Amino acid sequence: MIAVDRTLSELRRGRMAIIRDRQAEAGAEAEALIMLATETVTASSLAALAEVGPPLLALTLNRANVLHVQSAATDPVLIPLNPRMTARALSGLADPTTDLEHPFQGPFVARKSPPPGAAGAAILLCKRARLLPSALLVPLSAAQAGAFAAQADLLSVEREAVETYETAAAATLRQVSRARLPLADAETAQIFAFRPADGAIEHLAILIGDPPRAEPVLTRLHSECFTGDLLGSLRCDCGQQLRGAIAQMQAAGAGLLLYLAQEGRGIGLINKLRAYRLQDQGFDTVDANIRLGFDADERLFRPAAEMLRLLGFTSVRLLTNNPEKVEGLERCGLTVTERVPHRFPANSHNAAYLATKKQRSGHYL
Repeated sequence: MIAVDRTLSELRRGRMAIIRDRQAEAGAEAEALIMLATETVTASSLAALAEVGPPLLALTLNRANVLHVQSAATDPVLIPLNPRMTARALSGLADPTTDLEHPFQGPFVARKSPPPGAAGAAILLCKRARLLPSALLVPLSAAQAGAFAAQADLLSVEREAVETYETAAAATLRQVSRARLPLADAETAQIFAFRPADGAIEHLAILIGDPPRAEPVLTRLHSECFTGDLLGSLRCDCGQQLRGAIAQMQAAGAGLLLYLAQEGRGIGLINKLRAYRLQDQGFDTVDANIRLGFDADERLFRPAAEMLRLLGFTSVRLLTNNPEKVEGLERCGLTVTERVPHRFPANSHNAAYLATKKQRSGHYL
């Protein structure tokens, strides 16, 4: 996990990294990949990468379909670079908020051979770094990877470690702090902080009252929303759901709110703001995420399940309109005895957003 966490930091700084693939057969095209996050590419970093070998642009199938890439059938899709693909052009291919400024991009033709196994890990690293899910890749042999890593002082990470990173990190969550936290709507509240062993971002739990561990606890899984929770944004209903859940738990006598570090359904704050720009261009919240190259919802439920267990709970009454939260907790071994509705009136700014959640994501609204 430490290697993955350090690699994420390097990618956000615009540095290259190497993914080793022990699952690749000896002598395969790519026993390793050198990667660079497309979002961070510059003319100099692109030139440095090209000195190693001909780069390939990796896009998710969602993003490739938006760009009408020919022969796009794998995920990720790999596109050989041509001379027109400058650093600026590549950044635009990864960032859909500029699509309307460049309506006649392409045509692009995907490489027909299957992508190396580590190419998917490269996309995962970009997602975990909260960058756009696109990377520039150069396939390498194991020997080339070792030599180049030493020469350029690059970090190396194993494909398997990338693919299991979030599940492994959730399994290491530990309570690192707790404090009494009187709230306006719940004066008996306490706050608990949970940190994974790799030192990554903490998740929080707000315990209201003293719910018995042997009974299902009224629970809300709330993904952090800087714009809604803190700024009072009218584009979503997150702030209402947060404060409404706390008030409802207080009225019920007890409850547990898990405040999860999964901004923007797991795509991060900056990518959520990009999704907002796309919504302003006429795309709904689901299509905006897909145009960015993400899935409609990138959240994981393992951290929530581990936090519940660490606090002594194995069954919940789940305060949600989202059936995927019920299924997600149950897949992690928790018992959901009841789904408790959690609806609030729409306003002129979020009516379409709520309608999309109902019609396309199956929320009970």
